[in-house]
Amino acid sequence: MIELRTPAEIEAMKPAGRFVASVLEATRAAADVGVNLLDIDALAHEMIRSAGAESCYIDYHPSFGASPFGKVICTSINDAVLHGLPHDYRLKDGDLVSLDFAASVDGWVSDSAVSFVVGTPRDADLKIIETTELALDAGIRAARVGNKIGDISAAIAEVAQGRRYRINTDFGGHGVGRTMHGDPHVPNNGRAHRGLPLKAGLVIAIEPWFLETTDRIVTDADGWTLRSKDGSRGAHSEHTVAITDGDPIVLTSRG
Repeated sequence: MIELRTPAEIEAMKPAGRFVASVLEATRAAADVGVNLLDIDALAHEMIRSAGAESCYIDYHPSFGASPFGKVICTSINDAVLHGLPHDYRLKDGDLVSLDFAASVDGWVSDSAVSFVVGTPRDADLKIIETTELALDAGIRAARVGNKIGDISAAIAEVAQGRRYRINTDFGGHGVGRTMHGDPHVPNNGRAHRGLPLKAGLVIAIEPWFLETTDRIVTDADGWTLRSKDGSRGAHSEHTVAITDGDPIVLTSRG
């Protein structure tokens, strides 16, 4: 069911957005060569406890997950691009890291993701990270009353295809509110002027993610981590966005 939020409810969602942004800023700052992914998860967990927030991930068990997630942040490394389950791994020089985090504050959820390189970056990694960020910006600009879901999808796809990246539509953006995942689905490819009309009060996570040389993914042995079929690297950017009668509000804006 698609729910529209009142201006007062969107205002009430802002603390969750600020908290999610602060956790991603802190975990990104902590991620460095030699840092263990379990320590990144522990930092996020401690911030949740200190803020009196609730994890959206730890007990999360959708149909595509092998078991409850059991951790509080997704840590996807190199050829892993989504749902990376934190494990005993120390970051190496040049690793491409994607962090995805969602939490509930006072009953309202926000969801956001960021990708970056620790240590010495490869040009190809910087390009694909930049592409997800440009695509996210394009999708946010299209999130306006009078447009349709397809306009967001088409804006994202135009950026990706302009840089010759293929697009997987198995996973994409989604509604956000009292729960982490709701209607509508926001694919990263679609036809402009098609689909659900965008109305004030709709709150969605917009999340472009791309892989270097494929659009096919496989599930890792942990039952969660999604990797590229061909071993190429990927990147992921995401914000929770509220559509209003004016400009869209990026609830998870960082810095």
